[in-house]
Amino acid sequence: MNPVQPHSLFTDFDISLFKAGKHFRLHEKLGAHLTEVNGVKGVYFAVWAPSAKAVDVIADFNYWLEGEHKLNVRWDGSGIWEGFIPNVDQGVRYKYKITSNHNNIKTEKADPFARYCEKPPHTASIIWDLDYKWKDTKWMETRKETNALNKPYSVYEVHLGSWKKKIEENRSLTYLELAEELVAYLTETGFTHVEFMPIMEYPYDPSWGYQLVGYFAPTSRFGKPQDFMVLVDKLHQAGIGVILDWVPSHFPSDAHGLGYFDGSHLYEHPDIRKGYHQDWKSLIFNYGRNEVRSFLISNAIFWLQMYHADGLRVDAVASMLYLDYSRKDGEWEPNIYGGRENLDTISFLKELNQEIYTNFEGVQTIAEESTSFPMVSRPVFDGGLGFGMKWMMGWMHDTLQYFQKETIYRKYHQNDITFSMTYTFTENFMLPLSHDEVVYGKHSILGRMPGDEWQKFANLRLLYSYMFTHPGAKLLFMGGEFGQSSEWNFETSLDWHLLEFDFHKGIKKLITDLNHLYKTMPALHEKQFSPEGFEWINYGDAQNSVLSYLRKGDEPKDDVVVICNFTPIVRENYRIGLPKKGKLKQIFNSDEVIYGGSGLTNKTLKVEKEPWNGREFSVALTLPPLGILVFKLN
Repeated sequence: MNPVQPHSLFTDFDISLFKAGKHFRLHEKLGAHLTEVNGVKGVYFAVWAPSAKAVDVIADFNYWLEGEHKLNVRWDGSGIWEGFIPNVDQGVRYKYKITSNHNNIKTEKADPFARYCEKPPHTASIIWDLDYKWKDTKWMETRKETNALNKPYSVYEVHLGSWKKKIEENRSLTYLELAEELVAYLTETGFTHVEFMPIMEYPYDPSWGYQLVGYFAPTSRFGKPQDFMVLVDKLHQAGIGVILDWVPSHFPSDAHGLGYFDGSHLYEHPDIRKGYHQDWKSLIFNYGRNEVRSFLISNAIFWLQMYHADGLRVDAVASMLYLDYSRKDGEWEPNIYGGRENLDTISFLKELNQEIYTNFEGVQTIAEESTSFPMVSRPVFDGGLGFGMKWMMGWMHDTLQYFQKETIYRKYHQNDITFSMTYTFTENFMLPLSHDEVVYGKHSILGRMPGDEWQKFANLRLLYSYMFTHPGAKLLFMGGEFGQSSEWNFETSLDWHLLEFDFHKGIKKLITDLNHLYKTMPALHEKQFSPEGFEWINYGDAQNSVLSYLRKGDEPKDDVVVICNFTPIVRENYRIGLPKKGKLKQIFNSDEVIYGGSGLTNKTLKVEKEPWNGREFSVALTLPPLGILVFKLN
């Protein structure tokens, strides 16, 4: 037997940082680390369990027997148990058996810092090294420019398990297969970024990954940790940024997970009003506990550092910010000022963003936050939470509500489609048509569109074109780019066979061209978060259900004119006011035949000196049915 030997990776300074909630590289200390002590190779184990009376490593090498390899508790009151076990190598499965001070309760827990986990439903941690030779140097060196807020940000949201299946083998693609097929597809369609729904290890498939257990391990469902690194590496080499969905808002109570870890409320808040999420039947982190803050911020840093992630989309921020979120009177307690804001969470999120933006050039944090909480995407030094962007849930809701209406009634709801512009520039908004909008009986995005088949697809083309010409970054859930007909089902592949049909091929071609337009027209991205980048031409033509506006770049010569016709009626000799004389050159038309449209178009138009819409010049043009036109004015 190889007994546990005294050894530590912690210095006194590490411990003081940990206790103060300021140690943001805990993954370099806690967990299982392959190392060498006195010329002998083995593994150093360290786990935080302050309420434990004993901690044993149970593993393949000791037949999972308690009492064979007991860790030593540190003398400094940190609650860390540690020790070196010689002659243990990579690939060995292990857990911690924790005997609690509370009634000698014994639990078998996976390592909170494990780098690799058994494939569910198995729950053991696996000793693993993350050595990998990255080949994305060019991307990492230029990311600061390509990932900036004044650059195009078109995100393809992906659930890895159901993007595409190997039908004959009834399985999802592996990380390595995705590194070929997904990268090629994203290159073809022109998205600038991909966002992965949570890839950290999770036990329950129907949670889609939002109930995390292995916070430091990419799920083993699709391969080894290095295989996931290859996927990220290949995306970077193709010039595509990688955003990871990250869930610090709650965690499941699975027996092998973080809940009641050492027999006490270690990671979760001990007060059920703050520590239990009623909607998701899950536990909520104790954001006021220093060691927990260190754990979470270290985890965010880990994915940016070790896996070269370019951004984190932070899930369910609204549920974190408010003490009364989804709670009735009497089920929550006000903060010290009598308010409903969770002050510990606010402090945590500010510190998280400060640490990320201080240490990683060119990354973005993106908040999924659905309330009117102020300054979510404003810097901490200005009083904000410090996120780079925020999901624009109001735009999503109002826009989908508008598009679901029969076109004859849209003239009564013009405000639904224009209201977003009253607050668009209060945050750095990302426009999301995400997975949440295509489940639970909501229908697919295509399925929400009214009218006959032609009108449904024309409406979808109109929706996407409006989205891409509206200020803000863009996010589209997989399948939306070719008009998936059915709701998303995490157990099955997308309906790729639909691309055999012209209307669906047309949607994919439209998205490809919209991505190209977004990337190549500076007016559509340079000032996408600034009021200087947008100007209404006419938002009041409710009778015709028409909108017209200017999108502006850093240079006036880059300005583009956008006209949207939200009805199937062709509008001939439709006049709009313009700021200067010149010629309008059409650069995009959602009604092109190649997209499945009617092919009604405008040739180059000469601007006339005729006042209109409060401007000195104007032009008369023909608006295609359920279509959007984009022009350059030269």
